Amino acid sequence: MMNKILAAIYHHAGATPEKIALTGHNVQLTYAQLATHINQLADWLVAQNIDRAGLWGENSIEWIVADLAAWQANITLVPLPRFFSAAQLQHVITDAQLSCLLVCGDITPVAKISDRKNSPLANIYLDDLANASNAAIADVTKITFTSGTTGSPKGVCLSTAALENVTLALAERIYAAPDADKKLNCHLNLLPLSTLLENIAGVYVPLYLGKRIIVVPGVQLGLTGSSQLSLPTLLQKLHEYQPNSLILLPQILQGLVAASLQGFSLPESLHFVAVGGAKTSASLIAQARARSIPVYEGYGLSECASVVSLNSPLENKIGSVGKPLSHVQVRIENGVIFTRGNAFSGYLNSQHENNEWVNTGDLGYLDSDGFLFITGREKNCLISSFGRNISPEWIEAELTLSPAIAQVMVVGDAQPFCSAIIVPTPTSSTDQLFAEIARINQTLPDYAQVKKFIIAREAFTPVNQLLTDNGRLRRAAIQSVYAELIDTVYSTASELSSSQLSTSYPSTSSTTAGAIHELF
Repeated sequence: MMNKILAAIYHHAGATPEKIALTGHNVQLTYAQLATHINQLADWLVAQNIDRAGLWGENSIEWIVADLAAWQANITLVPLPRFFSAAQLQHVITDAQLSCLLVCGDITPVAKISDRKNSPLANIYLDDLANASNAAIADVTKITFTSGTTGSPKGVCLSTAALENVTLALAERIYAAPDADKKLNCHLNLLPLSTLLENIAGVYVPLYLGKRIIVVPGVQLGLTGSSQLSLPTLLQKLHEYQPNSLILLPQILQGLVAASLQGFSLPESLHFVAVGGAKTSASLIAQARARSIPVYEGYGLSECASVVSLNSPLENKIGSVGKPLSHVQVRIENGVIFTRGNAFSGYLNSQHENNEWVNTGDLGYLDSDGFLFITGREKNCLISSFGRNISPEWIEAELTLSPAIAQVMVVGDAQPFCSAIIVPTPTSSTDQLFAEIARINQTLPDYAQVKKFIIAREAFTPVNQLLTDNGRLRRAAIQSVYAELIDTVYSTASELSSSQLSTSYPSTSSTTAGAIHELF
């Protein structure tokens, strides 16, 4: 039986064959052409007798066609993130026991190839690898690898039902407003398609509803990897393509807000901008709204096939991540968020505990109106030596609103005060950092104020293993890299009490990597 997303595509191909489905770089596909391409490639893949395959390529029409064709051919697909390191990619290939890769476009090989077959479609190839293949995993359509916050990437196994459920629930939430069908006709894929959020919300949802998708390589939009952004290029392309919807990480939203504050406009075509992947400050959401950026925060995790909750034009509360979608239930137990209704099929090569409720590991609460609020990660909670429970994500979200701070990680477990490891913006000076931290400290309770900070040696990125693929800090790795400096920060901490710490600061003008600064 054909899945609901593919069935919808074939319906649109019959009902509106000339309607544009995909717009790429100098090429477009109508719904009729998309259906033909999917059929051609799926039939060819079936003839290759493939059970499991990787998918390797830049954001492109070919990537989307290959993804959908593999689904139709009942192939368990493993998208390979372009921003993973060579070691991470090799781990994925080995862990998933991939014997072949669907490769889209002229792209650097990710592994040693024993043979390359040309598919019936231009720019889509099948590369044979040396690895031995396993049979397809029962009831697993897609294995999405997340780098996580610790350890090697883990493969999250997802069924067709899980992917369908979240797609239909998202379509229901986003398009609930009476005018949504007229306003939301064109989505621009900004995040990598190998990111489950963009794959589902940015591909399956628009195609299910018969909308148009603009898909071009990230570098053409000003994005390199998962953490490098050229705002001028992005703004130029947004005006060129005039999309109605986008999915952003908080760092990109912060850049768009900063650009707007400097007088650079966003296209009026934008009507729905979803933000997620990491905690977003309520202040940033409010700033975006004040600049007429129609941003809506959501929340999800791979183990629930991506989105769990989402704000929308009809139901929105700044500071929350929206109400749970219709296909899931949420409960709070001892401050921890549990979900039920769309659980994953287990981790690859691990025994799956078929629990009815999924422990997300996230801390939060549901308010009286049913909106979900995220306060941090259970394992990230800091307990100061004064006995205060502190969520570092809360402080970090406030600090990264500063134009002087690009990235930050707050530390201070079992210590008398909080400190931070800071990646400054390229043009900021230490004087600016001191001033900004002092200013932000005035908005925080005394136990959450940052009293010392370390200038990071380099930015936190997926390449250096200090950031996950969706922009979350790999805290244990950062803590390990800066362990000696953190020890130095607190070497005299026992001599200080919270009442002795003030917000005056010395004068200095350089941001020396590895330097420790005190706000005493």
